[in-house]
Amino acid sequence: MRLHRLKRVFVGTPLPTAQQRHERLGKATALATFASDALSSVAYATEEILLVLVLASAVALSYSLPIGIAIALLIAIVVSSYRQTIRAYPKGGGAYIVTKDNLGVFPGLVAAAALLIDYVLTVAVSVAAGVAAVTSALPGMFPYRVTLCLLAVGAIATANLRGIRESGKLFAAPTYLFVGSLLALIGYGAVAAIFNLIPEAPYQPHPPGLEGIGVFLLLRAFASGCAALTGVEAVSDGVPAFKPPEAHNARIVLTWLGAILITLFLGITFLAYDLGITPQAHETVISQLARRLLGGAGLLYYEIQAVTMLILLLAANTSFADFPRLSFFLARDRFIPRQFGTQGDRLVFSNGILILGGLAAVLLVIFRGDTHALIPLYAVGVFISFTLSQAAMVRRWFRVRGDGWTWRAGLNGLGAFVTGIVMLTIAVTKFVHGAWIVVLLIPTLIAAFMTVRRHYEEVAGQLSLEGFAAPPITNSVLVLVGDLHRGVVKAVQYAQSLSPSAKAVYVEIDPERTHRLEERWGKWGMGAPLIVLTSPYRSLLGPLLEYIDHLQEKGGENHIVTIVVPEFIPARWWQQLLHNQTALLIKGQLLFRKNVVVTDVPYHLRH
Repeated sequence: MRLHRLKRVFVGTPLPTAQQRHERLGKATALATFASDALSSVAYATEEILLVLVLASAVALSYSLPIGIAIALLIAIVVSSYRQTIRAYPKGGGAYIVTKDNLGVFPGLVAAAALLIDYVLTVAVSVAAGVAAVTSALPGMFPYRVTLCLLAVGAIATANLRGIRESGKLFAAPTYLFVGSLLALIGYGAVAAIFNLIPEAPYQPHPPGLEGIGVFLLLRAFASGCAALTGVEAVSDGVPAFKPPEAHNARIVLTWLGAILITLFLGITFLAYDLGITPQAHETVISQLARRLLGGAGLLYYEIQAVTMLILLLAANTSFADFPRLSFFLARDRFIPRQFGTQGDRLVFSNGILILGGLAAVLLVIFRGDTHALIPLYAVGVFISFTLSQAAMVRRWFRVRGDGWTWRAGLNGLGAFVTGIVMLTIAVTKFVHGAWIVVLLIPTLIAAFMTVRRHYEEVAGQLSLEGFAAPPITNSVLVLVGDLHRGVVKAVQYAQSLSPSAKAVYVEIDPERTHRLEERWGKWGMGAPLIVLTSPYRSLLGPLLEYIDHLQEKGGENHIVTIVVPEFIPARWWQQLLHNQTALLIKGQLLFRKNVVVTDVPYHLRH
C-alpha cells in the first residue's frame, strides 16, 4: 500500500481509457513536445563542427559557414520529404511502419533497430549537453555532472509517466523561451556585426577552398554537424497524438520546425564564424557567444544558459514519446516482449519509458556525462532510418501512383539519396570514433527481434486448437506436510474439495518427528491417507520428485499431479525472515516440471 501511494504521488491517479482521445495535442503544444529534440540540437551541432575543424587549425574554423549552409539545405530536403510521408500515412508514418509496409519485414527491422538506438542516444546526449550548459555557467558543478545527468533523466521519465498532455504542457514554456531567447541573441548579434559593435574574429576569414584542410576532415565536420537533424522525424512518428485533423496539423508543425531549426542553426553558425569562437573544453559555444554579445556573465547571459539547459534536458522528451510508441508497434508485431505494448495507469506505455530511462542512465555513467564522447555514436541510426523510410516512400508512390505521384516520388527519392550519402559519410568518418558500436548493435538487435518472433510463433503453434482433440486427464492430488497445524488442516480440506482421494505426503528426515506426526494425524488428518517418504540423505526434494515421477509413469502421458502447498503468512513482512522459505523452494523446483500443478494455500497469521 505504501508503494501504491508513493506511485500515485509521482505518477498521478489512473486515467480511464475513454480519456485517451482527450490526451491529444494542439499544434503549439505538439511543436514543443515533438520538436524539442531537433530544436535543442542547435545548441551543440555547431560546436561539433568546430571541434573537428579546429583539429586542422584556427583558420579552418572559417569553413564552418559553408558546412552549415550545406546542413541547412539538407534539413530543408528532409523536412519536405517527411511532409510527404505524413500525407501518405495520416495515422503515423514512423520509419518502421513505412519501411515494413513497402520494403519488407527485414528492412523495417533495420529501421526499428536504428531508431531504438538513436532514441536512447538522444536522451543521453541531450541530458549531457544540458548539464554542460549548467557547468559552463557554474564551473564548480563540473565534477558532479554525472549525478546531475542521472537526476535529470529520472525527473524527465517521471514527467512522462504522468501522461502525454501533462508532459506537453511542462515542455511548452521552456521550448518557446529557448527559441525566443536564441532568436533575440542571433538578431542582436547580426545587428552588432553589421554596425561593428563587437570585436572582429581573431583570425582572418578564409575564402572557400580546400587548401590547408583535407577533404576527409571536412566530411567528418559535416557528419558531426548533421546531429542538427536528429529528431526531425519525430513529428511523422507522432501523428496519432495530434488533435484532428491529425495529418494536416502534423504537416504544419513540421514546416514550423524546419523553418525555426534552419534559422537557429544558421544564426549560431554565422555568429560563431563572425566572432571567431573556438571550442573550449569546459565551456559551450552558446555560452561563449552569450558572453561575447551580452558583455560577460550578467543576468541575460544566465537566462540564455538557463533556457538552453531546459530545452536540452526536455529534448529527451521526444525520445520518451517515440521510443515507447515504436516499442508498442514492435510488441504488436511480436518482435519484442508483449509487456511493451501495455499502457499504464496514465495512458502511456510505462514499460518503454522505464527501459529508455534506464538505458540512457547506463550510457551517461559509462561515458561520464561527456557530450563529445557520446556524439560519435549519434546520428548513424537516425540517418539509416531516414534513408530506408524515404526509399520506402518512393516504392509506395510507384505502387499506388495517384495525382502528382511523380513529383512526390522525386522528392522522396531526393531525400533517400542525400540521406543515404550522409549515412555513409557518418559511418565512414565516425567509425573508429565510436560509430562501430552502433554498426554492431543494429544486427544484434535484429537477431534478438527474430528470436523473440520465432518464440511467439512456436508458442502460438503449440497452443493452437486447430486439429486438437482433448484427451481424458487423470489427477493425483498431494498435500505436502512438514508439520501439523491449522494451515495444514486447511490445505487438506482444500485438497479434498479437488479430489476425494487426495493424499498427504511427508518426507521423513527425523524418525522421531515422523512418529509424533503419525500419532496426531489420526485426529487432525481429515481422513486423508499419510504417505511417508524416507530420505536417508536428509534431502527434502529428492524423494518427493522421485514419488512424483513414479505417479506420472504409472498414470501415463495425460496424468496430472497437483501439489497443494500449505504456507502460513506472518503479519509483518520482516517476520518472513525468521522462518524457513521451504514452500518457496518447493514451488520454484516444481514450476517447470511437465504435468505438475502447484497450488499454494496460504494461512494468514493475525497481528
